[in-house]
Amino acid sequence: MIEELLPHEVVAVEVHGDDGGEYAPLYPEEAAVVARAVPKRRREFALARACARRAMDKLGVPPQPLLPGERGAPVWPPGLVGSMTHCDGYCAAALARAADLASLGIDAEPHQPLPEGVLEAVALPTETQRLRRLAGERPGVHWDRLLFSAKESVYKAWFPLTGRWLDFTEADIEVSVGPDAPLHGGLRAELLVPGPLVGGRRLGHFEGRWTVQRGLAATAITVSPLS
Repeated sequence: MIEELLPHEVVAVEVHGDDGGEYAPLYPEEAAVVARAVPKRRREFALARACARRAMDKLGVPPQPLLPGERGAPVWPPGLVGSMTHCDGYCAAALARAADLASLGIDAEPHQPLPEGVLEAVALPTETQRLRRLAGERPGVHWDRLLFSAKESVYKAWFPLTGRWLDFTEADIEVSVGPDAPLHGGLRAELLVPGPLVGGRRLGHFEGRWTVQRGLAATAITVSPLS
């Protein structure tokens, strides 16, 4: 599923359901990070890293610990960029060589309405207006949840490039729908604060894609080295 949203330079590995959940060993350094976490958190932490190590193997990179760094963002081996996501019944990791992509972010959420009050906390008035229009045109998609997922993907692509927090209200995301694919489309995130310098240019926006399938809303943002 997630690989459909990503360019060919990206290697993605995903797990649906409980496949492999009991067979995702951690390095001692990783196990120490989640030693006091609840079992569900430990399992998701381990399974996401198992996906990442499988992706590393496909890129010819030896398996190694993947520890959280600043603000919990994973610290990738030199020369790689990547992103991980997990929610109930789903884990995924996506990796690419830094020569091919400057950054990327993926996110998956259960395709259900957001809890009450969350949309108001994360959405700009312009985004809320667009969501109302989309809901009228395509009522089969929980657009509020999709927007939330897109905000998460934008942040995951932003942070490795800047090392700074990006508030939900500092990117204005427009969701587009494919004419022949009502459950797939594009994303454009207009950055409302100075964007990162990439390839000698300051970016004003990020772009990506989204899909709804298998009970999930998934989004991906990719940043080219020469955007």
